[in-house]
Amino acid sequence: MEHIQSVAADKVYRIFNIGATSVVSAEHEGVADAMAAAWNTCAEVLPCKAVVLIDKTHFTRPLVEKSGYFALQFPTVGVARETMYLGSVSKNDNAKKLEESGAEFFKMPGWEIPLMKGCAAWVICKHIPRPENEKDFDLFVGEVVAAWADERVFKDGHWLFETAPDDMKTLHYVAGGHFYKIGEALDVPGY
Repeated sequence: MEHIQSVAADKVYRIFNIGATSVVSAEHEGVADAMAAAWNTCAEVLPCKAVVLIDKTHFTRPLVEKSGYFALQFPTVGVARETMYLGSVSKNDNAKKLEESGAEFFKMPGWEIPLMKGCAAWVICKHIPRPENEKDFDLFVGEVVAAWADERVFKDGHWLFETAPDDMKTLHYVAGGHFYKIGEALDVPGY
């Protein structure tokens, strides 16, 4: 917790720019869940709006719909196993999913949404209902209302993967338990 810092509203979109796998979490009336989601992005810069796909079958989805909020967090190599478990096991089938995942959760002051430890960044969104998109495409939209990042990997609106240890690099899911961790920086001269 000592390295978690707020992210300025005009820099939140940069969290999404790297295309990292996310964990979606939500809570309603004391019931919480978290699931991995590879498909997420920024849809608008300021105020930042995020989109994420949440399938109809996921336990997390009605929690988002009922509470009106969801969190997106961006797990690192250090929590790859936990992330895979959260994306592979449904709370519809295992009521103890969160406890058995090995993931640890915390809450930021003023928010009731569980956030996963070991992530590079955390974003809380207010759900903007789009019934047709949700029904037809499982596409959820949210306006970012709070954001934090671990200053060892994201500080002053910039990712710092060049200096971050490997276990703090973000995960990028492909399929079948296969991820990539973010790679080396490449700067194009003149920009």
